[in-house]
Amino acid sequence: MAGEPAPSGPALPGDEDETGPIRRCIVTAERLAKERMVRCAVDPDGVIVPDVAAALPGRGLWLTARRDIVALAIKKRAFDRAAKRQVKVPADLADRIEALLAQRCRDGIGLARRSGHAVAGFEKVGQALRAGAVGLLLAASDGAENGRQKVAALARGLDLSVEVVAVLTAAELGTAFSRDHVVHAALGPGTLAERVRTDAARLAGFRGIAATPDGLSKRRA
Repeated sequence: MAGEPAPSGPALPGDEDETGPIRRCIVTAERLAKERMVRCAVDPDGVIVPDVAAALPGRGLWLTARRDIVALAIKKRAFDRAAKRQVKVPADLADRIEALLAQRCRDGIGLARRSGHAVAGFEKVGQALRAGAVGLLLAASDGAENGRQKVAALARGLDLSVEVVAVLTAAELGTAFSRDHVVHAALGPGTLAERVRTDAARLAGFRGIAATPDGLSKRRA
């Protein structure tokens, strides 16, 4: 609250040097690959803002990409300690991070579609798998479980090691493909598929979705 001193205790910044691939969570102090974390920054008004693209200037305040970690950071005033000053933290910070990560996923899929490296629909996904032209499988998180299983079984039957990611809803996938909804999609191998995989894994931590042997598709209890 305003007027209160910042809490005492050791500061746990993300890292003074942000040139390397490893960052330290300001809540757990665990050092992780930055692809598994989300970065926040302090704006000129002293407000914590999410920086999921890790592009804003200033010292980064890094957190493990999970909703409960963000909640703990707010509860324990970890942002104050890491920033070494009093800061203002929006109560809906986790929701803002989730929305930005979902947008990054949609944007990455949209880029792949426009460059001819993405297809939508069960039949087209099957054709892409048979052609060996799939780097990442996408399924609607609110789609039928048996549909995801059929796609995963087809990939296994073709001896393809392709992850199935079910983090976005059918409506969200549809937005990426300029449709009302999409239940099954596939991205070709390459940097865009890797980008979407990374962002989807981070988004999963904010939507309570856990990994299964085939990918991100099981909602945590």
